Amino acid sequence: MATRILTVEDDERIRTAVKLALEDEGWTVAEADTGEAALEVFQRAPTDVVLIDIMLPGIDGFEVCRSVRRISDVPIVMVTARADTHDVVAGLEAGADDYLTKPFAPKELSARIRALLRRTRAADHGHTHLRFGDLEIIPDEGVVKRDEEEVHLTKTEFRLLNELASSPGRVFSREVLLERVWGYGYFGDGRLVDVHIRRLRTKIEADPANPRHVVTVRGLGYKLQA
Repeated sequence: MATRILTVEDDERIRTAVKLALEDEGWTVAEADTGEAALEVFQRAPTDVVLIDIMLPGIDGFEVCRSVRRISDVPIVMVTARADTHDVVAGLEAGADDYLTKPFAPKELSARIRALLRRTRAADHGHTHLRFGDLEIIPDEGVVKRDEEEVHLTKTEFRLLNELASSPGRVFSREVLLERVWGYGYFGDGRLVDVHIRRLRTKIEADPANPRHVVTVRGLGYKLQA
């Protein structure tokens, strides 16, 4: 089945340019010009990646992202006209996996989507069962439990945790995590890692403000410990 991408953009010129660029890659493209229309389109047919512009008429891109994330772990890319920390972090906190700043080159957009698809579809290999105190990870099944209760993670959150768990106690820099989890480094942004670490902690830590498992090593990065 062809890869299907939903692009949510109210500017018709940008929407058309994105559609043509994505179709040149051989992908099938669905379009929506409002947040409400996007949710209707998303619920009607399976989608592999969703591109959401932040500034939309009606419900904004943040709320569209949150609504999609409540029912699906599909990869989401937020698109913003501003690269300031507020918009970027707010988009990631809403559940996005990545972000792009306008204007962007078609090649960069395609590269981001290919990276998302590659890591979403890649099989996880390695240990079949990992335990760190009250935290249990079963990579082959894509399952994480805390105190025997299953925890729902997005695909990106799961891959991030699984990467840290691959070498317990080892400190992973943001650059290494960008390369291994997001699939790119040279145009990556460390905020992707920081926000996803923060989201991950809210799900797997008893006290996210004082994490026991996913620990910050100041100036170096993050590590997983029992």
